[in-house]
Amino acid sequence: MMKGLFLAGAALALMATPASAQVTKVTIQADKPGPTIDRQIFGQFAEHLGTGIYGGVWVGQDSKIPNVRGIRSDVVAALKAIRVPNVRWPGGCFADEYHWRDGIGDPAKRRVTVNSNWGDAIENNAFGTHEFFDFVEQIGSDAYVSINVGSGSYKEAADWLAYMTADTRNTAGQERAANGRKEPWKVKFLGIGNENWGCGGNMRPEYYADELKRYARFTRNYNPTQQAYFNPANPSSPTPNPDQMLRVAVGPSDDDTSYTEGVMKAWKERDWSWSMEGLSLHSYTVVKWPPAYDSVNFGEKEYAEIIQSTLKMDARIKLHSAIMDKYDPEKKVPLIVDEWGVWLAKLPGSPDGFLQQQNSMRDAVVAALNFNIFARHADRVRGANIAQMVNVLQALILTDGPKMVLTPTYHIHQMYLPFQDATLLPVTFDAGEYRQGDIILPRVDAVALRAKDGKLWLAAVNLDPKRPASIHGAIAGIRAKGASGTVLTAPKVNSINTFDAPDAVKPRAIKARVANGNVEIELPPHSVTMLSIDE
Repeated sequence: MMKGLFLAGAALALMATPASAQVTKVTIQADKPGPTIDRQIFGQFAEHLGTGIYGGVWVGQDSKIPNVRGIRSDVVAALKAIRVPNVRWPGGCFADEYHWRDGIGDPAKRRVTVNSNWGDAIENNAFGTHEFFDFVEQIGSDAYVSINVGSGSYKEAADWLAYMTADTRNTAGQERAANGRKEPWKVKFLGIGNENWGCGGNMRPEYYADELKRYARFTRNYNPTQQAYFNPANPSSPTPNPDQMLRVAVGPSDDDTSYTEGVMKAWKERDWSWSMEGLSLHSYTVVKWPPAYDSVNFGEKEYAEIIQSTLKMDARIKLHSAIMDKYDPEKKVPLIVDEWGVWLAKLPGSPDGFLQQQNSMRDAVVAALNFNIFARHADRVRGANIAQMVNVLQALILTDGPKMVLTPTYHIHQMYLPFQDATLLPVTFDAGEYRQGDIILPRVDAVALRAKDGKLWLAAVNLDPKRPASIHGAIAGIRAKGASGTVLTAPKVNSINTFDAPDAVKPRAIKARVANGNVEIELPPHSVTMLSIDE
């Protein structure tokens, strides 16, 4: 992205809360632990799309931009800091036209193709299997690989899994070693296709379910560290290995339940281990299609409509979870929301099909609301991937040549680190109302949790772009002794970070009052707060 596409942002300043601020009473049940919030909900998505890979992650070993084996070091450092659990690659729609052999071997001899899904850009395949696994290892993450079901074959997919996971007794492992990697890689998640109801082949759910059975059967993971454990008491039923690869089937889009029904019905008709360990959901924040809303120049009406669209995620998860519960009442199959985020109009002057947009304080509110929703559904939602990681859609990081800036959405990921593998705690509150025209939205949203280290946290979002809110928190089971944390807000709801003003929207410390064991805190307008409560 070019610097000229970004508008300058003003310095962040917390707003004073008037005495008339609406009071929201929040009750946290600290003595009633709930399900675990899986750290995998903070997964990332890196598709061969625009400058998401080339320029965003990969610059090549000869670049003057600091890099390790061609992977830019500033992006690696930023992603390591937020403990990214997994990265989904190579797509997206790109995955169902990707042929993995184009991206291995001597880079100078790799096949050059056209990315017909995204702007007809030239794809030189410089970033392939080896480069991807090098990247995820550099950031300390796991691999989520999507195989080509739409235009590929069972053999192509099986050969790719063997290339990635077999040892050197196998010809596939020998070929991988000859290309520079002796030890097999680990594949944490395997996506069996992508959007096969649409760009992945326009398949009926019944047809896809049959394809799923075959691909799942023949795409074997040979890495010995990912195999199920032998069970001497029941040799025909091996003990699951927590490091096993999880196969993710294509599931629904938004409110369409046909794939949820079709795939879960097929799963139920056979032994539960036959085909998948996860079902995907794709659901974007979009008000109009094609996306028409500007990512910087918008008013309160557009803000309210975007937030209204975002909050539909809760109802969609309930809709599909109810169908999954019908076939899987024990919740063995997680729902993986592996594409979500704000999809807006492209920035003026940017190439068609590159999906470049800015990232504002509003988008930070959107991210926080989604994470809160995922947490509230922690019993079923055990993975998610924002679209996308760098330079594309609701990106965490923007780059322009050697320059890099962290977006407000990145800062939400950083603030929400206590969520990773935390325990959800029941919380009740009167959300109040924020009105904009005929749109009525909750004014406040809140989630409580106990982090892995035992600390108690409250995540609170003030959706109202104009008025502050006052939180009065009572905590059952403990007596609060103190509270402090961080808040993300900005002078305007459309404030952004730029290469010239990278800290216009940045978390700042915030303190709370504690009286008689209860917590009181003032939330600025359009803000996200993560509050640590001392016991």
